[in-house]
Amino acid sequence: MSGGKGAGREGTGSSRAGADAGEASRAGATGTAGRGAVPGRRSRRLVGGLRTRLVVTFVVVALISAVTATALAYRDARTAVLRRTQDAAVNDVRTRVTAVAADFDLPPDQRSLSRFAAKVSDGLGARIVVARHQDLVAVSDSLADTESRITAELRTAVRAGDGARFQRVMWRGEPYLVVGMPVTYADGDRRSSGLEVFVITDLRAERDDTAALLDSVRAGVVPVMVLAAVLALLAAGTVLRPVRKLGRATRGLASGDLGSRVAVRGHDELADLARTFNETADALQASDARLREQEAKARRFVADVSHELRTPLAAMTMVATVLEEDADQLPPDAARAARTVGAETARLSRLVEDLMEISRFDANAVRLNPAETDLAEAVRASLALRGWTDRVETRLDVGVRAEVDRRRVDVIVANLVGNALRHGAPPVVVTLGTTVAADGKWVTVEVADHGPGLPPEARERVFDRFYKADAARTRSTADTDGRGSGLGTAIALENARLHGGTIEVDEGPEGGAVFTLRLPLRRTGEETW
Repeated sequence: MSGGKGAGREGTGSSRAGADAGEASRAGATGTAGRGAVPGRRSRRLVGGLRTRLVVTFVVVALISAVTATALAYRDARTAVLRRTQDAAVNDVRTRVTAVAADFDLPPDQRSLSRFAAKVSDGLGARIVVARHQDLVAVSDSLADTESRITAELRTAVRAGDGARFQRVMWRGEPYLVVGMPVTYADGDRRSSGLEVFVITDLRAERDDTAALLDSVRAGVVPVMVLAAVLALLAAGTVLRPVRKLGRATRGLASGDLGSRVAVRGHDELADLARTFNETADALQASDARLREQEAKARRFVADVSHELRTPLAAMTMVATVLEEDADQLPPDAARAARTVGAETARLSRLVEDLMEISRFDANAVRLNPAETDLAEAVRASLALRGWTDRVETRLDVGVRAEVDRRRVDVIVANLVGNALRHGAPPVVVTLGTTVAADGKWVTVEVADHGPGLPPEARERVFDRFYKADAARTRSTADTDGRGSGLGTAIALENARLHGGTIEVDEGPEGGAVFTLRLPLRRTGEETW
């Protein structure tokens, strides 16, 4: 009999945690190298200045390099140590089993099998040896738990093969190498004798050696991180100094100081950036001057044209009024023409008035005339003045008084209610109340209708000047009476802002558009709540 062929085939995989396969070549047993596990790191983006980002980048690069080097060193060292141990263990087991099996008689009894296991163990430095022959099992250390360390997969591989097999397993948190081989007859066909030998080798010394190497490499990571941080701070100092100067100049430019410039030093990328900034600031300053001049001319033109049109329009309005009064006495075509002239003249007059009002807002020439006002009474008066009392449902809180310009509040209410009556559907509801928010106490006037409402893109632009919610319409949704200038809601919003408030538009819960006027609740002699 011989102790099996010296070349083990591919090692078996373990079904237990930590077991991994090995392979013994015919020239000598070799095992697969273990892989060093490196925990993945997920860099969290830090919110901070450029200095912080530079330091973090340097440190992260250094850390990745150190971790990569540590992982590679650990993997190579572990591979070399395990391969050397596996080769030596397989060769020792093969040699020792061959020598002891030469004088062993088959079939054995329990006593002879135990002596066989003890002899093999003595020659291998008192490693745990398990000998199996059919139903007989002998262990060199009767107190050792071998069943948990010799996996069924390894037993199957040894029983089916004709060479040494090995497997690394974890048992009670400790690593072990288990080598198994069948004993074959030494005749020509190498028949299996039915005797199987398993040798369990402790790998704790190898594990400690590789762990010590990993600890020594890991200890060098901290100095590398410190050095990287110091280098990053030095680099950040040279880079950030011109960047801070450029930042101050940019903030000055953004705040309206168009003469803000930065000094250009050197010929690097930062110097090119500074030159580009100065050129951009020069162009912006020149463009701003031209735009201001053109804007002033445009405002003067609008104001002058509107002012010059007022006198002829007044005369045209008088003539149109006379013609409309006598329209019933004119032929049908002439009567229709007279009424059309009257309507268009009135619309042109409103357009001129609205343009005059807008030009005053643009020129910052508008002033409030505030007085403490009963807002419920002001809303009722605005509706009654235009004959809308019977067409509008009101829900007005009593006793809501605030310091406002009553004429401008009347303009706002007239525009919002007029739009709801023309473009919405009844009932149109006007609600007056107060709300308390984090920024104070507010008066709210809500105008809601039950019509088709406004699409989202129209709600975003409904306060633009001359904007028409429906391009097919010939009149704007922002008119006061459907035949106005298209500036109604724009003027309403400007009046609200003049009071420190705003107007918002949204879709109602049951459809339709909802315009909400919000004004700060001020009273005479009091601050804003």
